[in-house]
Parts: sequence; C-alpha cells; structure tokens
Amino acid sequence: MSKKLTFIAFVVSLGGFLFGFDAGIISGVMNFASPEFNLDDIQSGWVVSSPSFAAMIAMLFSGRLSDKIGRKKILIIVALLYAISAIFSALANSYEMLYIARMIGGLAFGAALVLAPMYIAEIATSENRGKLVSMQQLNIVLGFFAAFLSNYLFNKYNSSENFFLTDQTVWRWMLGVELLPALLYFFCMFLVPKSPRWLYLNNQYEKAKNVLKQIHGNDIAQNEIKSIEKSLASKQDKTKVSFIQLFKPSLIFIFSVGLIVGILQQITGINAVYFYATSIFKQTGIGTDAAFSSGILLSTVTVVFTIVSMYLIDKMGRRPLLLFGTAGIAISLLFCAYGFNQAKYKITPLGIAKLDFKEAHLLTPLVDKLYTTDIDFKNELKSILGNKVYKKNDGAILEIATQINTTIVLVGILGFIACFAFSLGPVMWVLLSELYPLKYRGLAIGVIAFVNSLISSVVQLIFPWQLSNFGNALTFFIFGSIALIGFFIMIKILPETKGKSLEELETELIKN
Repeated sequence: MSKKLTFIAFVVSLGGFLFGFDAGIISGVMNFASPEFNLDDIQSGWVVSSPSFAAMIAMLFSGRLSDKIGRKKILIIVALLYAISAIFSALANSYEMLYIARMIGGLAFGAALVLAPMYIAEIATSENRGKLVSMQQLNIVLGFFAAFLSNYLFNKYNSSENFFLTDQTVWRWMLGVELLPALLYFFCMFLVPKSPRWLYLNNQYEKAKNVLKQIHGNDIAQNEIKSIEKSLASKQDKTKVSFIQLFKPSLIFIFSVGLIVGILQQITGINAVYFYATSIFKQTGIGTDAAFSSGILLSTVTVVFTIVSMYLIDKMGRRPLLLFGTAGIAISLLFCAYGFNQAKYKITPLGIAKLDFKEAHLLTPLVDKLYTTDIDFKNELKSILGNKVYKKNDGAILEIATQINTTIVLVGILGFIACFAFSLGPVMWVLLSELYPLKYRGLAIGVIAFVNSLISSVVQLIFPWQLSNFGNALTFFIFGSIALIGFFIMIKILPETKGKSLEELETELIKN
C-alpha cells in the first residue's frame, strides 16, 4: 500500500474527523447553552439533532450529485460548510440561530459520510479496501477524542473569575474552535485527485488511468484498469438510474442488507451516547467535572477499538466483526439498564451543604426522602427549582443524591462503545461501499445514508425526552433489546465481501 494512497484516504476522511468533533463538542456545549437559552427537553434535543436532520437531505442527494460533478468537488464544498457552521454557531445569539448554524454543518457531514467511503473504495484495491475505508471511522473517533479533550480543558479553565472563559462564553469557544480543522480540510482537499472510477463513469479514460498509475504504480494500476474496463464492457445499459430500480429483483437483496445495517447502526442509540455523553455520565452521580473527564475515557476506548477494527477487517472479514460487535452491543446496553435500575436517590443535609448555588436551600423539604426511580426524583427537583436552575446544576445535585454502582454503568457504556467501534461503526460504511454496482452506488448509499441519518436524528431528538419520561433504565433496555433483535436478523442475511474487487462483488451479488 503506497504512502500516496494512505495520504489521500486520510485527507478525504478528514470530513469524518469534523463530524466526530462536532458530535463530541455538543455534549459539553449543551451544559451551558441549554440553561442560557432556557431550553426544554425537545428544544435541547433539536439543537443536538438538527445537524442529523439536515444531513438526511445531503445524504439523499450528495451521492447522485457526485455522480454528475464529481466526489472531489462536493467534498471541497463540504469543508467550506463546516467552516461557516463553526463561525455562526459560536456567534449564535438565539436558539434559532444556533440550530440553523448547526444545520449548515449537518449538510456538510451528511455529504462527507456518504462520499468519503465511496471515494476511498474507488481508489483502493481489494486487499486494502476495508482498512482504508475504515480510516473514515478512525477520523470520526479521533474527532470525538479531540472534542472531549477540548471540552474538558475549556470546562477546567471556566470560572466566574476568568473574564475570557465564563458560563456565557465557554460554549462559544467550544463551537468556534472547529473552524481550525475545517480550514485544514478545505486546503488539503486540493491535493487529492478525482476518483478514477468516477472518471471512467464519465468517459475520461486517460485521466482515470493516469490517476491509478500515480496512486498504485504501473503494475497494480494495470490490474485495476483491466478489472474496471471488463466490468464496463459487459454493461452497455445506458438507462438513467432511478430510486425505483433499487427494488428490482437483482438489487432488492443487497439494498435490503444495506438498509437493515444502516438502520441498526443508529437505532441502538450510539449517537445518543456520543452526543449526550456528558449528560449520561452525570446521571451516574459522578459530578460535572468527572463527567467531562469520562468523555475523554470514552473517546479513548473508541479510538483503540477502531484501530483494532482496521487491523481485523481485511483479515477476519466484515460479517464476523458485525456479528460479534452487535452481540456485544446488546449485552452492554442491557448491562447499563440493569445498573441504572438499581439506582436510588436521596438528598441529605450534608449534601445540601455541598451545593454552591443560591437556590440550594429550596431542596430542604426533600431531605432524607428516598426515591427509587430517577423520573420521580428529577420531576420533584424541576418542580421546586424550575427547569433553568435544575439544568444548570443537575450534575452537582445528582452527585450528592445518587446511590448507584457506577462501575456497572461505566463498564456497560464503555463496552457498548468498544463493540460499536470495531463493528457497526466502521464496518457499515465499508460494506455499503462494496455492495452496490458502480452505476447504482451513489443512489443506493445516498438513500441508505438518508434513512441512517433520519434514525440518528430521531434518536438524538427524543433522547432527553426519553430520559425524562422513561427513565435511564428503560431507555437503555429499549436500545439493548433492539440490538439483540438486530443480531439475529444479521445472522440470516449478512454476506461476506472481503478480498474481492468491486467488480467481482458486483458480478457475484447481482447474480445471487
């Protein structure tokens, strides 16, 4: 595998870094922005989920648009949108401006998540395709790590005595710092070539051959050229591609496989955990500062197991990783549900004395009253303190009141993250980049990514409402049960795609 190929794959997948950074940053931002704008559960959920909603639109059209004007041009536009989103998010002076700015970023990462794995699959060989496409997921989790570390540092130096970083400004810096990697992505994209398979699709044969030779060297390039030209020679169908064609008998199976995996990736709640990581850790009563530092641990586990996935994906194959990972996801989420179900909540006089906000004395009527569910306890707190005061101080209150085996919940969450990081996270995008014929690839991946983002958006939107109305235990039990059902479905339907060229897979999967 040449250094040039690795560099190109890394640059193209930087859009994934920005997605991960944005997703990780918002988990810390909402601790400050939500009380500042006095947002309710649905409004908080919308600020978090609005980029995924916008991403649905980008995902639906970016694949087909890139078939017309090229993967590279769209990715350059993506980098600009990330930069614009970072600037206006940091300057937001209202709830509406904040979510609109974040939706601009959603358009960017929606297109990037579709086009980066597609582009990388089209420049890679069958021997290293899984590893290179997985580089997008590695960049995503590195983005999470950078975001959680950034949040931790900003929160650490945030204080009422610090003019530069206060509760009113710290979240703006958290959002604005995303401008730096966005600009890096923009300038680096000019250093990568156009996709050789896209060039072939658009009858630019000599340019395609030159790109392949530059990337792989002459010998490997000749093999790739033969494979592409053989595939093209056997297909003289010039009819336009339409959505309805994805349901024709020759495509319905592989389209269904991609759709099921795309839904399962998000419906198990991964982005609820990532986007609300700080809030979830606060639910265990470890406190706000520890919740921020736990985010760093979470992202570190994600990076480690994503690297494990990159090492194994071209050795073990896609199917084993997906099956083992999904089983682990189900077990871990059910473990979380058990841990939260055992929790109890009680405020003591000593606990109230530790609280440093002026409304703390209002909690005196709750002293020594035992709550067996988090729903009843939080509703009581909101009725006494009001929504704004509660949201600003929930971490401190839960820290002094929660009686829970924190280890069980932490192991469950980290287990979930680890299993996702070596299975559904990276492998889904590798699988999607391999399953579909070149002619249908942009449309099929775009439609599946649209559904994937729709599910993600809904999960993020309703997660705060779920915690408030279902409670922690039932919420995680639902996610775990869905993962378990998904595991048994995938046992029946998942094909193996490792070690075969895109053209070989096309012949095999369409025939079957």
